[in-house]
Amino acid sequence: MKKPIILGLVLLLAGCGGYHKAKREGGRVPASRTISAPIAITPNARPVMVSDGTTTEVAYRVPVAKPFANGPIKRACMNSDRKARSNELCGCIQAVADQTLSGADQSRAVSFYNDPHSAQEVRMSDRPGDEAFWKTYTNYAKTAERVCR
Repeated sequence: MKKPIILGLVLLLAGCGGYHKAKREGGRVPASRTISAPIAITPNARPVMVSDGTTTEVAYRVPVAKPFANGPIKRACMNSDRKARSNELCGCIQAVADQTLSGADQSRAVSFYNDPHSAQEVRMSDRPGDEAFWKTYTNYAKTAERVCR
């Protein structure tokens, strides 16, 4: 009896848009969604409590693979002396950079790995070009932190 209930809950979660939609809605899965396709429960799936206001049920959140890419920021990240570096993390950071930074901006960001003080100089600069770059760079950094952690 337990397996059919769990499968039904998983199908309900899949029908409502999956992991990302449930996350945007604060972990709540509306009960009125239709079922579109089954998904497999993996060992990494985490049970979560979901409520439609009148009933509370258990659903499973399935982790989504992080993006990955190779490029100059990934190489600089892997060559850095940071303890948290890993192929997965640096590849994810590069994938976000590919989506948010131009090639020239990526080259400029690579210099921050070798000379962190240069990032401080750019941040404090009053030049319009530096201010525009810093705004783009901070957007990239926030996005990378959200996506890759």
